[in-house]
Parts: sequence; structure tokens; C-alpha cells
Amino acid sequence: MIEICVYGADMICASCVGAPSSKDTYEWLQAAVSRKYPNDSFKFVYVDIFHPPEDEEKRQLAQKVIDEDLFYPVVVIDGEIVDEGNPKLKNIYKAIEKRAK
Repeated sequence: MIEICVYGADMICASCVGAPSSKDTYEWLQAAVSRKYPNDSFKFVYVDIFHPPEDEEKRQLAQKVIDEDLFYPVVVIDGEIVDEGNPKLKNIYKAIEKRAK
């Protein structure tokens, strides 16, 4: 199973004004990936960078988004940052296909 995490916040990133919200991106990504890969298993997770879960790896990545001023939402697949800001499906599909082999 491939884990796809979207790290973001309720507030839109200052550099991403006009882009969809982090939660909108999470829902859009979930629909797009499930449609493109209907026979594959994915675990979709949304992480609020200002209120991360207890999971240490997710807490550290949430802190990295804040500390390094990454443009959120940040899309992470199996622990690897694959896109940020206004993510592109091409980049996400490429990362998924790399793992599916």
C-alpha cells in the first residue's frame, strides 16, 4: 500500500494565493489518484502542519514544512516530498509509478 500524505493548513500559503486550499487539494488528489489507479491500494492522510498527529515521522515533516518555508500543500508519498504549492498530477503519478514497480 502506498501512503500519500498532504501536509497543509486551513490558512492558504501566502505565496499560493489563488490556489486551492490544502484540504481541497487533498480531496482532489484522492479522487484523481483513485480514478487513475483503481486497482491499487492507497492510504490517504491529511496532516495539519500546525496540529500534527502523534506519529513522530509526520510531526517532523510538518515541522520541516514550517521551518523551511515550503509552499503548502506539500505532497509526500511514502515519506518522500514529491511536490509542493500547487501540485502537478504528472509529478505525483511519476512518484506512484516508481513505487508500484
